[in-house]
Amino acid sequence: MKMKNIIKKQQKTIFIGFMSVALFIICICTVCTAYAADKDNAKTPVDIPGLTYDHSMELSYAEEFSVDYYNDGYALITIDQEGQFLVVPEGKKAPKGLEKDITVIQQPLNNIYLVATSAMDLFRAIDGIDSIRLSGTQENGWYIQEAKDAMESGKMIYAGKYNAPDYELILDEGCGLAIESTMIHHNPEVEEKLEQFGIPVMVERSSYESHPLGRTEWMKLYAVLLGKEDVAEKAFKEQTDKLDKVLTSDDKDTGKTVAFFYINSTGAVNVRKNGDYVSNMIELAGGKYVPEDTGESDNALSTMNMQMEEFYAKAKDADYIIYNSTIDGELSSIDELLAKSNLLADFKAVKDGNVWCTGKNLFQETTELGTMIEDIHTILTTDDDSLDELAYMHKLK
Repeated sequence: MKMKNIIKKQQKTIFIGFMSVALFIICICTVCTAYAADKDNAKTPVDIPGLTYDHSMELSYAEEFSVDYYNDGYALITIDQEGQFLVVPEGKKAPKGLEKDITVIQQPLNNIYLVATSAMDLFRAIDGIDSIRLSGTQENGWYIQEAKDAMESGKMIYAGKYNAPDYELILDEGCGLAIESTMIHHNPEVEEKLEQFGIPVMVERSSYESHPLGRTEWMKLYAVLLGKEDVAEKAFKEQTDKLDKVLTSDDKDTGKTVAFFYINSTGAVNVRKNGDYVSNMIELAGGKYVPEDTGESDNALSTMNMQMEEFYAKAKDADYIIYNSTIDGELSSIDELLAKSNLLADFKAVKDGNVWCTGKNLFQETTELGTMIEDIHTILTTDDDSLDELAYMHKLK
């Protein structure tokens, strides 16, 4: 009897062991199969009647869009959560039997209605501002000189902001494409109206890119629209080279803490969330962003407000301060900063004289994020006390 029990226990142990190994193998096979399927799906191009897939655009950092090239110069742009766009070369027509949810964009594009402000600098970088006829921002709202000049000369005209476009003007100008920010989703009737008039609407999502140079890489998407991919590759490489220089430097990790913020009209402190592209730029530049516990960016809101007392407790020991002047204007002195809150006088960075301020053009010039990272790295590593002016930052004294 005793021997039978021992044998049963041994058999049970062997069975359990066998089943565990079998289950493990099944799980591994399932995961591998799923991974392989996802990988295959990711590489499977869209089947477009009459066209033959050729290759896909190589992207280094951008994750919110992709471009597939087909024969005879056709290109399919896919923007995450926003749709697909077939760019049809000049002199050619869209293929018959094209899926209804693929929007056709006909080249050449000479009368773009640009509402997404972050895209203007990307067009500038590829020498494409002449293709923008209609602006969703008035002349005094642009910090990009080429855009201001174009509006001043009349080459570019104001056609109303995203929620109140001048439809008559847009139609009269023969607009071939409206490029909107995700703000258009608050007014879907505007998008529907433009599409009813036969104007393709592209909603850009560069602001959703987690890596700073992912934003900059969107110039490649706009280059597809204008047939200027070579120009975009060259301009983008200039920025990646600057980032690579910082990342391979001997002092790439400075250990210095950096607070980036501005004080709003109610006296609250607006800071970037952890994982936001600005906090990522600071990390890439070799710094450590503070406050640390602002939570991961949910992309819908990349910033948050906190009371000055809370900010003081979390950031007073920051080695450096970068004041974001984009909202309420540039500062020129420490006194102007302290006028916003006398608590700032007790900050380590203020006492040590390590206070910098951004220029108003910081967030419109999305092509220069590599330069901005280089600026921050220079701030954190320089031994030159006389340095007080960089491409996008100036020192407060």
